[in-house]
Amino acid sequence: MAEWTAVADHKRARANGKILGRPKIAASTEASIRKALAKGDRGILKIAAEFGVGSGTVQRIKAEMATAAD
Repeated sequence: MAEWTAVADHKRARANGKILGRPKIAASTEASIRKALAKGDRGILKIAAEFGVGSGTVQRIKAEMATAAD
């Protein structure tokens, strides 16, 4: 029952224009991360620390770059 209430609450919030989830990073930051990954002289953790994002964010961008290259 509690799950149904939560699902209904989320649907209602989306219908009212509420954005759920974590905010997106700026497009310029993502572009800079892509350039740093393409350069290849630093690891994921160092790039994440430099741009103030999580390592998972850098991993996601790297994975997107790999699938786009295929």
